[in-house]
Amino acid sequence: MSETAGKPISCRAAVAWEPRKPLVIETIEVAPPKTGEVRVKMVATGVCHSDSSHLSGILGQDDSFPLVLGHEGSGIVESIGEGVTTLKPGDHVITLFISRCGECNFCKNPKSNICSSGLLPKGVMLDGTPRFTCRGKFLYHFLRIGAFNEYTVLPERAVVKIAENVPLEKACLLGCCVPTGYGSVVNAAKVEPGTNVAVWGLGGVGLSTVMGCKDAGAARIIGIDINPDKFTIAKEFGCTECLNPKDFDKPIQQVLLEMIDGGLDYTFECIGNVHTMRAAFEASHVVWGTTVLVGIAGADQELKVNPSQYLFGKTMKGSVFGGYKGKECIPKLSDEYMAGRLKVDELITHTMPLDKINDAFDLMHAGKSIRTVIHF
Repeated sequence: MSETAGKPISCRAAVAWEPRKPLVIETIEVAPPKTGEVRVKMVATGVCHSDSSHLSGILGQDDSFPLVLGHEGSGIVESIGEGVTTLKPGDHVITLFISRCGECNFCKNPKSNICSSGLLPKGVMLDGTPRFTCRGKFLYHFLRIGAFNEYTVLPERAVVKIAENVPLEKACLLGCCVPTGYGSVVNAAKVEPGTNVAVWGLGGVGLSTVMGCKDAGAARIIGIDINPDKFTIAKEFGCTECLNPKDFDKPIQQVLLEMIDGGLDYTFECIGNVHTMRAAFEASHVVWGTTVLVGIAGADQELKVNPSQYLFGKTMKGSVFGGYKGKECIPKLSDEYMAGRLKVDELITHTMPLDKINDAFDLMHAGKSIRTVIHF
């Protein structure tokens, strides 16, 4: 039993006091875990575009401030609440923003990796209250995690144990980036060998998607991004060619249709832009094409597609967390990583301490990073 078990902990966190403003490094109080909860000492957290999207307000949840962002985390269990049976202090863990109770009809359906307790949960624990306070105010936990924080409290179901030999400072990307992209290929699309695919957006999730396409045996993997600086690493991950839509005087979907008769077998949108979503759909094969939407569009955005395009059988579908059931699959993915079959380290272009968190967002917005990892 640690000396801090059962007691509040004062620690540093990056607090988002309001939308569209820089994060502020504050000393906050993290309450001990209640029944069915664990408190985790964070080791590393990836800076994901979803954190930026929430901060910018495009997800339409301005009522969930102030809060602690961050959801792609790794750490070590500091203490556990009553009733926790699958974890103990000292366990090395990955945070799960898609958690499962295992008992509801959503969880019991083999087609689903989602729980009815909430796809994108409000930033409180399952009892409806937060565990963070600062300056006399409660702070929300982004996606019920709040990982830009030296310590956080999570439901037991939102934490998965991994082997102690897995480097936590890298493995945090297994909490979102890698499974979100890789799983969109192997679980959602089920890409077959010899097929032609295209991936819009060559950030961390897009490159993980490219990696999945290569491992699935796709013959032609076309990466699409308006930042040509990403093309070299994209080819290292598996792209056979890369295109910049700005280099053409016609829509990129038309360019692709002229390159591949009938269209691509599979297309993946990893940006979260309704215009690139439409381009990805229109570039897929007229009969058997499948488009997977991985990026998250703004709450007020609408995707306009002529329904006649569905007539001959092409499809569009979404994928969250790559369709993975985290408790079962993340340990397996960590084994794949340790065996050298998953590129994770190569996605990390920058590391920095918590007090540089705003610099990490600046690098992301400038297109100068793939993934920045915050070390605590």
